Amino acid sequence: MAKYSSKINKIRTFALSLVFVGFIIMYIGIFFKESVLLSSLFMILGLLSIGLSTVVYFWIGMLSTKAVRVICPGCDKETKVLGVVDMCMHCREPLTLDKGLEGKEFDESYNKKKMSK
Repeated sequence: MAKYSSKINKIRTFALSLVFVGFIIMYIGIFFKESVLLSSLFMILGLLSIGLSTVVYFWIGMLSTKAVRVICPGCDKETKVLGVVDMCMHCREPLTLDKGLEGKEFDESYNKKKMSK
């Protein structure tokens, strides 16, 4: 079985990794002190990565305010659900807003829009 986590936490983890990647790229630029062009390039790329993480954090913050809040039946804590199915942020219990999916195996593909034929 695949390891699932809530969508909000996945996006926040991605944004945090962009910050660290940006710092690493900037540190790589230190090794090219002799070449001002290469050093500047790495510094700018690192700064862009950190700036992109800021945009992602802002975006997930906006999504988080619109997410449906539910009480998890597993841990009785309030959590946010993005889409039709999601995981509890606290205990990773599968949650759904669709009564037809209750009791079924958790699958993130339920969030994808079905193509009409």
